[in-house]
Amino acid sequence: MSGDMLTIFSEFLGTMFLILLGDGVVAAVSLKKSKAEGAGWVAITMGWGAAVTMAVYIAGFMGPAHLNPAVTLGMAIIGDFEWAMVVPFIIAQVAGGIAGAVLVWLTYLAHFRITTDQGAILGTFATGAEIEDTTSNILSEVIGTFVLVFGLMMFGQNTFTEGLNPLVVGVLILSIGLSLGGSTGYAINPARDLGPRIAHQFLPIANKGGSNWGYAWIPVVAPMIGAVLAGLLYLVIV
Repeated sequence: MSGDMLTIFSEFLGTMFLILLGDGVVAAVSLKKSKAEGAGWVAITMGWGAAVTMAVYIAGFMGPAHLNPAVTLGMAIIGDFEWAMVVPFIIAQVAGGIAGAVLVWLTYLAHFRITTDQGAILGTFATGAEIEDTTSNILSEVIGTFVLVFGLMMFGQNTFTEGLNPLVVGVLILSIGLSLGGSTGYAINPARDLGPRIAHQFLPIANKGGSNWGYAWIPVVAPMIGAVLAGLLYLVIV
């Protein structure tokens, strides 16, 4: 496999594992008869932090392990990533998100069959606002993604013990989830939301409702805005 193809595949593979483990913890907490049913928001945020860490370890030796179109865009803006690879990376990330969501569905197949709450089922795949207010929801995702992308950029200004960086990234995700995620569920990653939402739309999931496409543009567009702002601030101060 050529170098470019390997790095593109690494984005697919890493994002697949990210969604398998990240949406997996949401499924564990939300679906009926799961051993983790009702474990709550702290379990979800810790699960997502661990998911990001594991996914970066899995994909990082093959490529930059962005696993997020907003990160890819931000790194291109500051000159740390070539623009020609932005679109292939984003396609691979969204495809990985779809694949990871399919694996979550297969893992919890029996639990989806006995879960009748359509909101809980969709929430296993995609994010949604607790209070639907377009301005507030956009701001929540912009700010959360800004913290993520700017944090990653500033990590590059530090020297970590070899192998420690993915753990630090996982702590950043945990911090964002605990502090900023209560409004919209902190997508902060267009592929994390869009890929699983596409899977929800087309999979024969028992008892599912609509995929809430009216909201879906927010966790796609707002994180990209947050990434642009992070990149511009980085260019000003570094």
